[in-house]
Amino acid sequence: MPAPTRSNRVRAALRRRALAASVVLAATGSVLAAAPAPAQAAIPAQSIADPVHYWNDVLQNVFRRVGGGPVPMARAAAMMNASIYDAESSYQLKWKGRMTSEAYIHAENYAGWIEGPDEEERVIGRTAYNILLGLYGNRQSGTAYPDQTAYLDARFTERFGTKPTDFDLVDVSVVATMVKQMTDARGNDGSVNPQVYSPDNKPGAWRATSYSDMVDTKCDEDSEAVNPFWGQVKPFSLTSGSQFRPTTLTQYGTYENLLASDEYKRQVDAVRRTGADQPTAATPAVTRTPDQLAAAWFWANDNDGTYKPPGQMLQATREVAKARGLGVYANARLFALVSLALADTGIAVRDAKFATPIDLWRPVSAIREGGLDPQWKPLLKNNDGVNVNPCFPAYVSGHASFGAAWAGVMKRYFGSDNISFDLTTDEPRATIKTRHFNSFSAAAKEDADSRIWLGVHYPWDATDGLALGDKVANQVFTTKLRAL
Repeated sequence: MPAPTRSNRVRAALRRRALAASVVLAATGSVLAAAPAPAQAAIPAQSIADPVHYWNDVLQNVFRRVGGGPVPMARAAAMMNASIYDAESSYQLKWKGRMTSEAYIHAENYAGWIEGPDEEERVIGRTAYNILLGLYGNRQSGTAYPDQTAYLDARFTERFGTKPTDFDLVDVSVVATMVKQMTDARGNDGSVNPQVYSPDNKPGAWRATSYSDMVDTKCDEDSEAVNPFWGQVKPFSLTSGSQFRPTTLTQYGTYENLLASDEYKRQVDAVRRTGADQPTAATPAVTRTPDQLAAAWFWANDNDGTYKPPGQMLQATREVAKARGLGVYANARLFALVSLALADTGIAVRDAKFATPIDLWRPVSAIREGGLDPQWKPLLKNNDGVNVNPCFPAYVSGHASFGAAWAGVMKRYFGSDNISFDLTTDEPRATIKTRHFNSFSAAAKEDADSRIWLGVHYPWDATDGLALGDKVANQVFTTKLRAL
């Protein structure tokens, strides 16, 4: 019997590798089949040409569909976009001969003798699909998300013209590795924590909004605080959630010292005058300008059904990247850097809100329970038109921190802060859907100030949030995905 040729040995090895990879993908959330099918055809024409943009569009729609807190959303974005970046880096290493920046975890110089049709698209898309399926699909565990498998399958088929269960060799050669390395890295990161928040029960300490004229059924009990232990989640680039912990409030030591300070009284007065929904007998004038009102709602995106703050930052990234003509590899790196910064910022914000000596109450509690104005309400409303607050302490502002993290990555990536661009919003109450900015910092500053104009944050929440987000951005940019 003649000895097997090299080509036969290679085909046999690939068949063995295909079987092994199908087992790996099944364990990590994929529904890919092991049986081979005809060669992959060219993908259909696309309305969203760039695959990085396409899968971030899918992710933003998942955010709209599942709702919930912004910090888990930022983690999901980091997992997907860092995996996309490592997959794209693997493609660049294999078929272009080099990478221009470091991988986040690992880039695979995978097997192959000739580049397949639309291989770059397939490597990115199948990696993104499998990461999202593991996060939001029918194999999820320990979450209350509605199952998004049908939606993800539909968007996959829309993109490729095939089913995600159809065999593709890139699943075997590279996608399995990209999916497994990310799911292994985040498998025990502390994001699943069944503990319930226990309030401090002191004046100045956060409590759920339960006033008779402001009943929010999603936040009428202290135990409903959203993601109170996410400050303990393992970061993507920081050494811990407390690495850049702000100290403005901790210098007071106790709630009693804080409430007795002149600075606290100035902070309360500032938001009382600019963040009220309507004038009252005790607060007869609201000093917010029409443009501040427009900006307040432009940046809101608090309610379920919107893409929330992480989604708005991803959309902003897409709008700037598209305007500046970035290619697929550059987009993969930019979206990964932004998403890593957003995820670690979310962790750092939760540390500041819940893991410090003072869990600061929202302005409405300070104003009403401090005896300043029993009728005062913040401008922010839920989908039913009820005045509400986000269901967690005020300090520091998540919007401000997310905006600064985004701006910090963008200005470092493009080498300048002073770049002009337009941004859009998903907020249904926004009267102006597009706003123009002349710098990334200006957009972040308006995002931070908008929370004061909405009546849900104090000025120091915004100021310290901006500083925190920029520190995280610098950490991410200088330690991850560095240029080679």
